[in-house]
Amino acid sequence: MNRLANSQSPYLLQHVTNPVDWWPWGEEAMTEAKRRDVPILLSVGYASCHLRVLLVYWCHVMARESFEDEATAQVMNAHFVPVKVDREERPDVDAVYMEAVQAATGQGGWPMTVFLTPDAEPFYFGTYFPPAPRHGMPSFRQVLEGVRTAWQDRRDEVADVASRISADLAGRSIRLGAPQPPGAEEMGAALLGLTKDFDASRGGFGGAPKFPPSMVLEFLLRHHARTGSEGALQMVQATCEAMARGGIYDQLGGGFARYSVDAEWVVPHFEKMLYDNALLCRVYAHLWRSTGDERARRIALETADFMVRELGTPQGGFASALDADSDDGQGGHAEGAYYVWTRSQLTEVLGEDDAALAADCFRVTEEGTFERGASVLQLADRDRPLADAERLESVRRRLLEARAARPRPERDDKVVTAWNGLAVAALAETGAYFERPDLVEGATTAARLLAEVHTVEDGRRLLRTSRDGVPGTSAGVLEDYADVAEGYLTLYAVTGETDWLHRAGALLDTVLERFAGDDGTLYDTADDAERLIRRPQDPTDNAVPSGWNAAAGALLAYGAYTGEHRYRQAAEQALGVVRELAARAPRFLGWGLAVGEALLDGPREVAVVGEPDERAVLHRTALLATAPGAVVAAGVPGETSVPLLEGRGRVEGRPAAYVCRGFVCAAPVTEPDALERALGD
Repeated sequence: MNRLANSQSPYLLQHVTNPVDWWPWGEEAMTEAKRRDVPILLSVGYASCHLRVLLVYWCHVMARESFEDEATAQVMNAHFVPVKVDREERPDVDAVYMEAVQAATGQGGWPMTVFLTPDAEPFYFGTYFPPAPRHGMPSFRQVLEGVRTAWQDRRDEVADVASRISADLAGRSIRLGAPQPPGAEEMGAALLGLTKDFDASRGGFGGAPKFPPSMVLEFLLRHHARTGSEGALQMVQATCEAMARGGIYDQLGGGFARYSVDAEWVVPHFEKMLYDNALLCRVYAHLWRSTGDERARRIALETADFMVRELGTPQGGFASALDADSDDGQGGHAEGAYYVWTRSQLTEVLGEDDAALAADCFRVTEEGTFERGASVLQLADRDRPLADAERLESVRRRLLEARAARPRPERDDKVVTAWNGLAVAALAETGAYFERPDLVEGATTAARLLAEVHTVEDGRRLLRTSRDGVPGTSAGVLEDYADVAEGYLTLYAVTGETDWLHRAGALLDTVLERFAGDDGTLYDTADDAERLIRRPQDPTDNAVPSGWNAAAGALLAYGAYTGEHRYRQAAEQALGVVRELAARAPRFLGWGLAVGEALLDGPREVAVVGEPDERAVLHRTALLATAPGAVVAAGVPGETSVPLLEGRGRVEGRPAAYVCRGFVCAAPVTEPDALERALGD
């Protein structure tokens, strides 16, 4: 019996009609494996999952080839307890077994296939297995038969392997001794390392595949603000321009794809993730704040509008992702079918003259830049003269209208807590910077959903997901607490509504009570969470800021708001890992390095006092400051619920701003230009 029908996960529901007797992860599946004395077959993936290697897609392919095959399902059901896990719903389970896969095979990816003892100890690993042997890989049926035989005939050997692997994983914990936060020397070493990896001709870091380096760009912007380093700023500008002009950016509808399969940003992996777009929206908004670059402004706003339009849910949150695949119009599914164009399709929509303009502007060639003669839209050259602007906008509008009639990619509509926290921060800042109150309202509505649906135990505990307004059952992990706290703090800075500050504090208290080790290290799961074979712990950033680094940033900011040393001390201890790894792995510590820059800069604390209307100009001036990690509090005279505002009032009857740095406060100012100077010192 397939037991996935009651799941909230769109990924698990994709497998509900499989002939496989899938179980969800949990004690019941392990009890069943013990009762039958068979191994657990753990399969991990996610709804928009695709692994693109040499223009071949494997992730959903394994489901079609094996999990929908009756004969294969019979073998799985007879000799295993098959368990399906959505990695986005249970990142802790994914992290533990992915670490085992990478240690055993030297690589990882999804779908992840792991065979476990009934006690959940891993003993055989892989990712995709084909239905027949090819490219040196055994078939999935061969793997099943080999594992079944080993379990029956060599049980002692299997048990020994499982025990050794589990012991090795359990023994992997991070020890920092007496952790010290990074200093200017470590920031400089990180910059040097990034400079060596920087692709000066095409932007970004390293070669193909090339991922948007959102968190590294945030570090570079903050480093430039603190030190004036032009090299740091140039790396950001070159990368942001290359991505904005490339195929990784949707030139018609806005929003970024997951990554580029090539080093030139031409052909994307077409799935669109909420977290990428939230992080990149913020990067481009911050680039505009630093330079006034109008292209950065446009990309930030288009990306924000994409999130609201395409990922917004009826309950006010944001869906996780749009799939890469869609109906190709020829009876099948193909990656990118919704987004790519041929010359003939342009002509059909636009007519000959405008099709020629579009082909030239968006680099649509006769031979194509993608597959089957189709091209991914890119901007071919610098922005065209104003004489072409109106015509080009008409072309864009008509192409977008025509594209809207195509079969749309599927949407993973579960609401992931951490990623919605990232979206709250991005929309709140973008709305404030560009005077778009609708975006701030979108951030507020999403924050309310997190507060009302995802939060339990008097605001102190989080659940990982919801769907259709119904909370899931998986406990929140460290990144959920950290990213939601970051979102709440940003929303408070923008709106001055103190409830968000207090809610952030409640979550950060839980971080210190439930996720922190005695030595200042942090764990990805709470001390009262489900016990796995290892308590996951990872300080390195990947597609999103690690919970560790995100928590350090939120703790540092909250400490600045409250003046309570324990939050700052916890942030400094957590940043000890950045000090140790900054020179060796800066590409995987971007957010930790960005937080380190905030610590080195102060961070600065800005209190703006006055009635909302009269303080508006000073408030926006404070929000537009580029000082790394500056915190902004805005309130009325006499405010006592926010320590940063206590004792602060008008100056000569006028709204005033107070700037403090390193526990030293400057004289209050009443003019925006004076505030700019105070924040620029």
